[in-house]
Amino acid sequence: MCNLYRMTKVPSEVAQWFDAVDALGGANFGEEVYPGYPGLVAAGGELKRMNWGFPLQMKGKSGQLLKPKPVNNTRTDKLDSFFWRHSFEERRCLIPITAWAEAEGPKGRMTRTWLSLPETELFACAGVWRRSDEWGDCYSMVMTDAAGAAADVHTRMPVILAAEDYAGWTGGSPVEAHALCRPWPGEITLDRTDQPWAGGAAAQRSLL
Repeated sequence: MCNLYRMTKVPSEVAQWFDAVDALGGANFGEEVYPGYPGLVAAGGELKRMNWGFPLQMKGKSGQLLKPKPVNNTRTDKLDSFFWRHSFEERRCLIPITAWAEAEGPKGRMTRTWLSLPETELFACAGVWRRSDEWGDCYSMVMTDAAGAAADVHTRMPVILAAEDYAGWTGGSPVEAHALCRPWPGEITLDRTDQPWAGGAAAQRSLL
């Protein structure tokens, strides 16, 4: 699953890439995106700022409400569940990224491995979004079984969309969109680093 990704292009470039209207008004974003933090999303023909993760209300042992947890990954086989169904049927989006990261190595010493598409500066992952009382507009990344080089580092990977499938994902029927939730058939580049995974926002994980 994906709990950290990069988006190194400025919004104006991303908007042009996805033929979307830049509705951000010159806002700046960090190059690394973590669960619970804002990221860029193409939805409804516009490039927007949304929070990465649907809020999941948590309760303490005595029943008190705790801070919501960002559910930032969506399993393909759970898209028809109550938590995701309406967003999948009515509010699908494109998540622009340049690479995503997975943790590798022994517990306590895990490092970041970055995955990307060779010779591709920017690509889109499938997403769903909704409005929330807690964080405003928020989105989640759809995950499927890993294949190819991605399977060397994790059992799941983001649903990567080819450019010719963008319209089918955002505007097609649920049946048509679900058919696009498959492992990426092309090559994937691995960049294994010595950068520690643990600590900070990168330690957050949530998949539902």
